[in-house]
Amino acid sequence: MSPAKILQIIPELKTGGAERSVVEMTEAIVAAGGEALVISEGGVLEDEVVAHGGRIIQMAVKSKNPLTLYKNRSKIAKLIRSEAISLVHARSRAPAWSALWAARKTGVPFVTTYHGAYNQKSALKGFYNGVMARGDWVIANSIYTKNLILERHPVDPACVSVIYRGVDMETMDPLAVSLERTERLRAAWGLTGLEDARRKIVLHAARLTEWKGQRDIIEAAAQLKAIGDERALMILAGDAQGRVAYENELKTLIHSQGLQSWVKMVGHVDDMAAAYKLADVVVVASREAEAFGRAAAEAQAMGCPVIATDIGAPPEFLNLGERWLTEAGEGAVRPVKRPKPTAWLVPVADGAAIASRLRKILDIPADEQAQLADIARSYVGELFTKNNMQAQTIRVYERLLQGSLATIGN
Repeated sequence: MSPAKILQIIPELKTGGAERSVVEMTEAIVAAGGEALVISEGGVLEDEVVAHGGRIIQMAVKSKNPLTLYKNRSKIAKLIRSEAISLVHARSRAPAWSALWAARKTGVPFVTTYHGAYNQKSALKGFYNGVMARGDWVIANSIYTKNLILERHPVDPACVSVIYRGVDMETMDPLAVSLERTERLRAAWGLTGLEDARRKIVLHAARLTEWKGQRDIIEAAAQLKAIGDERALMILAGDAQGRVAYENELKTLIHSQGLQSWVKMVGHVDDMAAAYKLADVVVVASREAEAFGRAAAEAQAMGCPVIATDIGAPPEFLNLGERWLTEAGEGAVRPVKRPKPTAWLVPVADGAAIASRLRKILDIPADEQAQLADIARSYVGELFTKNNMQAQTIRVYERLLQGSLATIGN
C-alpha cells in the first residue's frame, strides 16, 4: 500500500478561481496523506503549490491546437505510468481532452470540474465543451452549473456533484486585515482627502469586460448624481487584460457625464481582503451568468452587504433572508434561513435599480449594519468555506479510489 498520487491539470497557474482551487486542493491532498502533482505551463501561483507540498510538471497544455492536444495525450499517459498516478483531475477544456485519452489509456479514474458557464452557440462548441462532462465523476461549482451540464450533455446525474468553490475564512476575515493594509490601499486608490473619507465605497471587483457590467455601475452613479446623492463613491477594480478600447470607452463615459467624483477606475487589486474591508457595499453587476461568482461569496465572508444581478449562480449562495433549498456537496438538499437578508438581487443591466437598492442599504443604521455583517459572515462560514470544498472533493477522490488517500494500493 502507498499514498495516492493525484494529478491536477490546468493550463496556467494565474490568479483565477480554477487556479486557486488547484492550490487549495494541493493543500488538501497532502494533508489527507496523498501526493499532489500539477501539470501546467506555470504562473504566479507556482510557489504556493510547492509551498503546500505539491510538485509541478511543466507541459504546454494551454494550447488548443489539435496537434498539440494529440501530442500531449501520450506525454500525460507516459507520466501517469512513470509516476504511478492514481487519479487525474482536469479543470480546463483543452488539456482535459489530452487528459481524458491518457486516463482511459492507462485505466485511472478521471475527474473534471466544470468551472464556467462556457459559451455554447454551435454543435462544434458543444462537443468541445462536452469533455468537461465526460469524467468518471463531474464536479459542478454551483447548482446553476449542474443544471447547465445536465441540459447540455448526456451524463448520468448520479455522477455529478455540486461542490461550491470555497471561501478561505482565514484570509477573508475582517479582524485579520490591519489598518495599515486598508490605508495602503486607500492611498493607492487616491482616497486621501477628508471628502473622500466621508464617502461610502461601493466596490465592483471584476476584470474590465463588457459582460461584467461596468457600464451599469456608471449608470447607477449617474442616477445618484442626478438626485444629488453624493454619499457613494464607485470603485471599478479590475484589469483590462488587453481590452484597451473598452477601458477607454468607460473612461470617456465617466468624463462625458461629469462623474469623476462618483466613479474611480483603480485597475488590478492584489489585496482583495483589504478592498472588501474598505467597501461599504459590493456590487456584482454581471450581465451574463456567473458559474460561481467569487466576489459575492468573499464579500459576504468579510461582512459586506452585496447587490447582485439576478442571473446565474450568485442567487444560490447569497443570504437573501428567507432562502430556497440549497444543495450540499453530497447531493443533499436542506433549507437555509437567516433572520435578515445581507444581499439583494436586481435585474440585469439596470443601473437605476442598482442605485435605488444602494440608497436603501446606505440608509441602514450603523448598529444594524454591524448585525448584518455578523449574519453574512456566519452564513458563508457554515456553507461555503474552503474547508468544505476540500473535504467534499477528497471524498470524491476516495470514492473513486475505494479507499483513503493515505493507503491506496498500486
